Amino acid sequence: MFTIDQHLRPFPRLHNSLLPTPVHRIDYLSDEYGINVYCKRDDLTGFGFGGNKTRKLDFLLPDALNQGCDTLIAVGANQSNFCRVAASYGVAGNMEVHLVLGGKEPANPTGNLRLDHLLGITCHHVDSSDWDNWTCEAEKLEERLTSQGRKVYRMPVGGSTPRGALGYVNAFSEIMTDQLRLGVEFDAVIHASSSAGTQAGLVVGQAISGWRGKIIGISVAKPRAALQEDVLDLARTTAAEIDASVEPSGVVVDDSYIGKGYAVKTTGCREAVELFARRLGIFLDYVYTGKAAAALIDYLRKGRFDKGANVLFIHTGGNIELFE
Repeated sequence: MFTIDQHLRPFPRLHNSLLPTPVHRIDYLSDEYGINVYCKRDDLTGFGFGGNKTRKLDFLLPDALNQGCDTLIAVGANQSNFCRVAASYGVAGNMEVHLVLGGKEPANPTGNLRLDHLLGITCHHVDSSDWDNWTCEAEKLEERLTSQGRKVYRMPVGGSTPRGALGYVNAFSEIMTDQLRLGVEFDAVIHASSSAGTQAGLVVGQAISGWRGKIIGISVAKPRAALQEDVLDLARTTAAEIDASVEPSGVVVDDSYIGKGYAVKTTGCREAVELFARRLGIFLDYVYTGKAAAALIDYLRKGRFDKGANVLFIHTGGNIELFE
């Protein structure tokens, strides 16, 4: 049986991410509820202000360069964390970068969009909230750039491709090492889930490792059935590329914390963001990690975990949203 590292060995990667990311026990929540709650700080991966997307770009950019591409296209919302990190990787790799961003172009850019402008790349705004419309515009842009002689590497929302998902297959290997270092075995891993790449990678890593806990993806945008299908499809495709397989039972999604929609704050999300900041000194965002932390806190209050269980919360980053 191959280890995760052996499955990943054939795939080139960068080491821009500051890995392994630290894991620490959240004493405040652990002592309050009798559950050992740990936090894996993927907000501290460093490059381009960090977050979970650097793990994906560590695999995506080498793939682009190996194909001889000189131009990157990344797709996301105006405040996309993925687009900000993709732009950082692209300019560092001496590539021309184009971002296709959903939403009107603001008069005064803030947050991630301000950083995109600072990087000196080209932004193309699409006045729509429909991901399919963004993708359509990105495809048209790719055609135009290709006709001009550019060799384009186009990445979808979140960088959620089989190659990008390898970043979180690798992260799961890291989590297994975290267990050994801490002397615990995690019963559950909980994190924000949106474009499927992070969760799909974790699911594939779990399948390879044989770990028997539960990975819980907290949807911040899509209904449970739709996101489960996305995660399973991407997990299967990713697993096939590295000679592994996954089972549908490994894909667990909870859509109870979306509220009125993507990027719309909820009461639980506000409470979680404030609690983590004021009690723990950890900053979350209102789009992704705040809703995942709201789910974590609600699970603790409702006794969804057995007493004494070990639960890992992955902080996937996104703090720049606080400056929007």
